[in-house]
Amino acid sequence: MSGGFALFILGWIVIMVTLMAIGGFFMFRKFLKRLPKEDGKSIIDWEEYYVDQTRHMWAQNQKDLLEELVSPVPELFRDVARQKIAGQIGQLALERKKRKMSQALIIEGYILATPKRDHRFLIKKLEEKEIDLAPYEPLLERNYKPKRTSKAT
Repeated sequence: MSGGFALFILGWIVIMVTLMAIGGFFMFRKFLKRLPKEDGKSIIDWEEYYVDQTRHMWAQNQKDLLEELVSPVPELFRDVARQKIAGQIGQLALERKKRKMSQALIIEGYILATPKRDHRFLIKKLEEKEIDLAPYEPLLERNYKPKRTSKAT
């Protein structure tokens, strides 16, 4: 066996082990989320419960807003992100005994369900839509400094 072929095989082994480790990591995370907690339900079970209980509360424009907010997530993970965010929004709606979803509830649920590093996109999107950020300031970590444009008349 030549030295070049041996290096090729060794490189291929390293690549395969690395890919299997990455896949195993994501499978293990999913497994942990499926484990039942003290109440007998897992994190994913609760997400599904809140989504099912509030499915009738969503209007089409609110579904579109959620889709727009989830759009920067890579296609592969978008369904998982949408489920998690919709579950958080549903939980807020049920806890507050709302009859229908509101834009404020969707934005608050998005902030609570996503990591702080993803809030930059939300702030940018809300500013594009000219939505006031003041009610959400306590929930947001403002690492992102938006461009302030002054309108001179």
